[in-house]
Amino acid sequence: MPGFEEILGHDSIKRHFLRAIETKKISHAYILEGEAGMGKKSLAVAFALTLLCQGEGKRPCLDCHACRQVLSSNHPDLFYVRHEKTASIGVDDIREQINDSVLIRPYSASYKIYIVDEAEKMTVQAQNALLKTMEEPPDYVIILLLAAGQEAFLPTVLSRCVQLKLKPLQDNVVKGYLTEKLKMAEAEADTCTVFARGNLGRAIAIASSGEFQAMQQDFLHVLKNIYKFDISEILDEIRKIKDNKQDVGEFLNFIEIWYRDILVFKATKDRNLLIFKEEYPSIREISSKSGYGNLGRILDGILKARMRLNSNVNMELVAELLFLILKENTVSIET
Repeated sequence: MPGFEEILGHDSIKRHFLRAIETKKISHAYILEGEAGMGKKSLAVAFALTLLCQGEGKRPCLDCHACRQVLSSNHPDLFYVRHEKTASIGVDDIREQINDSVLIRPYSASYKIYIVDEAEKMTVQAQNALLKTMEEPPDYVIILLLAAGQEAFLPTVLSRCVQLKLKPLQDNVVKGYLTEKLKMAEAEADTCTVFARGNLGRAIAIASSGEFQAMQQDFLHVLKNIYKFDISEILDEIRKIKDNKQDVGEFLNFIEIWYRDILVFKATKDRNLLIFKEEYPSIREISSKSGYGNLGRILDGILKARMRLNSNVNMELVAELLFLILKENTVSIET
């Protein structure tokens, strides 16, 4: 894990941590909030690295014994709270890995740091157990809760934490990383950047995933041909999405970007504004034969599909309704 300088973006959070270290006003508990891949763990480890570094001059030096221990995940005063159950962090996890050890002073550093990833999965009982430490923490204890959101936390936990929310990176920052560090072609980097939505971890995963490229081709085939699908073929495509464990959220993102390209080209005739530049011939043809009303109904259908999924409506039903909207509003492509 790098120091703060190597982490792209999140400047306000980096400044907050560095100012706290400089002024020695370090809180006992923090919540770093952001979706998976945004850099919560990198920021937490960079903070720990800076605090635990024993080098002279600029910190972290990345070369002293303490830094090497942190970088190899075996520093005696840095703890990563683990949990066996994938869906939850239980009270025993917190008691055994935090509460039972907080009163033991640091082994070699001035601080004892606990990092709890996926902290939103803590049960109510686990949070109440953690509160016992948070209410009267030893001076040397720092707890970093990494969470996708804060909705699952008890108000009493939130009130005892400094809350730091990660924001999406600018598209040019994500694209720059893909083209400069991963040596991706411009067009491919554009596509990955749009799908990443400011999440560098997701962009890297997409860029290195052969599955994503295959999924993209599957989705393009569906969208180009859905106007001639009958209901049985629509149901077959929905089953493929489910059986292949493809993220329906990513599918909605894909559809939205595809029809965004069609709408943008219909309005501007500028191929440079397209995300799927390599699909220009298809986009040009579809845009010329689709009305604004059709495209508006499709985009509205995508919005409603998201809302239904967020309300826990059955995925297959949501997909079926959306596919029917796509079919009804692209039927005129070859007419």
